[in-house]
Amino acid sequence: MNEARSVALFSIVVDDYDRAIRHYCDDLGFELVADVDQGRKRFVIVRPVGAPAGATGIVLAEATDDDQRSRIGSQTGGRVGFFLHTNDFARDHAAMTAAGVRFHEEPRHEIYGVVAVFEDAYGNRWDLLEPAEGIAGA
Repeated sequence: MNEARSVALFSIVVDDYDRAIRHYCDDLGFELVADVDQGRKRFVIVRPVGAPAGATGIVLAEATDDDQRSRIGSQTGGRVGFFLHTNDFARDHAAMTAAGVRFHEEPRHEIYGVVAVFEDAYGNRWDLLEPAEGIAGA
């Protein structure tokens, strides 16, 4: 039996839906895929611009209690927990820097590609990564 599985969505806890949408879309180069008002909450999904249909999306989940609010920005304990792949590191690094995105380091060349750690508006650490040729999963 040949089973196919993939990660469709994952959540990032945020303080405000609209602020998060602006940050992810305007500063980080994502597009709004869904914004559905469900009454007591919204179902908000963003995905990198240019990602193929069906690519993994991020659910922006507004915190609803003190426990969830305490997790904003520290969902991975300060480690890089998210990886944004690009086919043009220089372009995206320049655009994100111009938008005020905070990078923790200068771009560096590793065996797996060109990479730099940045922080989203909530303090979550990400790698901006242009994978080296032939390294699909890097």
